[in-house]
Amino acid sequence: MTIKRYGAEKAGAGGQRLPFARAVEADGWLYVSGQVAMEDGEIIPGGIIEQTHKTIANVIAILDEAGYGLEHVVRCGVWLDDPRDFWTFNKIYQQYFGEHPPARACVQASMMVDCKVEIDCVAFKPSK
Repeated sequence: MTIKRYGAEKAGAGGQRLPFARAVEADGWLYVSGQVAMEDGEIIPGGIIEQTHKTIANVIAILDEAGYGLEHVVRCGVWLDDPRDFWTFNKIYQQYFGEHPPARACVQASMMVDCKVEIDCVAFKPSK
C-alpha cells in the first residue's frame, strides 16, 4: 500500500508549520483534513455565506491537487459555529454537492479559530 501526503510541508496562520497534512491518500481513499475559510493564513471576513463558499473552495482545491473531484466524496463532516446558520449553509452546500451528495454529519462546535464553518471529507476513487 502506498501512502501519499499532501500539504504536510505547508505553513498555517502566522507561518507556523502545522502538525498534520492537508490530505492523505491510501489505496484510492483520500482523507481531507478539516478546512476553514482561510486565505493566506488568515480567516476571510464575512458571514456564513462567504465563509462556506471559501471553505468548500479550499476543499475542492485539495481534491483537485490529488486528482479527485466532488463526485468522489463519500462522506463529509461539518462543524458550524452557530446552529442558526444550518439552513443557509445547506443551501450553499447543495449547490456544490447536489448531483453527488455524500453521507454527512453536521454538528455545532466551538471552533479552534475564529470561523463560522469547518468541513472535512473522505473521497474514494478506484485505482486504474
